[in-house]
Amino acid sequence: MEISDLIVSQHDVKGKILVVDDQIVNVKIIKKLLQEDYDIFMATDGDQVIDVCMGLQPDMVLLDIEMPTVNGFEVCKQLKANPLTANIAVIFITAHFEEATEVKGLQLGAVDFIHKPINPIITKNRVKNQLRLKQQSDLLRSFAMYDALTGVANRRQFDQRFAANWRHCVREKEPISIILLDIDVFKQYNDNYGHQQGDNCLAQVAKTIQQTLKRPCDLVARYGGEEFVCILPQTDFCGAEHKAKSIVDNINALKIEHGFSNVSDYITISAGVATVVPHKEMQQGMLLELADKQLYLAKSNGRNQVASIEISNIS
Repeated sequence: MEISDLIVSQHDVKGKILVVDDQIVNVKIIKKLLQEDYDIFMATDGDQVIDVCMGLQPDMVLLDIEMPTVNGFEVCKQLKANPLTANIAVIFITAHFEEATEVKGLQLGAVDFIHKPINPIITKNRVKNQLRLKQQSDLLRSFAMYDALTGVANRRQFDQRFAANWRHCVREKEPISIILLDIDVFKQYNDNYGHQQGDNCLAQVAKTIQQTLKRPCDLVARYGGEEFVCILPQTDFCGAEHKAKSIVDNINALKIEHGFSNVSDYITISAGVATVVPHKEMQQGMLLELADKQLYLAKSNGRNQVASIEISNIS
């Protein structure tokens, strides 16, 4: 992925802001103020924020401090402790003006404070400035976390996201699925069509896999060479198997000519799927190993297909 592509993509997409306040009237005021420039989402309970942020992946949370059950400080602490939400910018919105309050919020990882009653000009400019800073940080971070050729996540990002998703699914007792994918007979493609054409093929395949996943919480990464891996948190066996079959079908639909394949006249892909509801005694590596075994089975059975397994009560 080129630097210019990343910069353009940032400017093309509206920033996503989650507004959290137990008083709905306050949420509506902020939404009205910012909705022309940003995509605004709302929550009225601190307990909702982590799950909402996991699925939505907002750029910023505007967070009230005083809320029942879980206050803003605790919500911020949880967001910053989770690698999947740690980079979300947090601005506290509060009626408190005490220096100690601001010190505590900044130490927890907040980037700014907005005081109630809110001033429209101050609020809009602080949000704008902090989102600009986050965009710049995201851009720099992306170069270390994405594969330069295909534009999807690299192995480093995969390792981080897999560990964080695994811990979340252990805690919430939710399923997690892995799809391992390997382009069939790719060496022959590279040898006969040339490395430039091979690189173009990898990029097209990666883009198609990414478009098939769709959910913000899903991840596709280049695992090595012509191999890709997908993390599907909160996805059961049937859902993961269906998604893997869709990937296989969508790669076929690309109709990338492969005159040196013994599988098809076009580029195809094989997939191995493994699903589990993990518990704390399990090692996350076993899910990858079992997905790899299913991939081997798919290739042994003729390639261009999916092999899958659902795991239960394995430690």
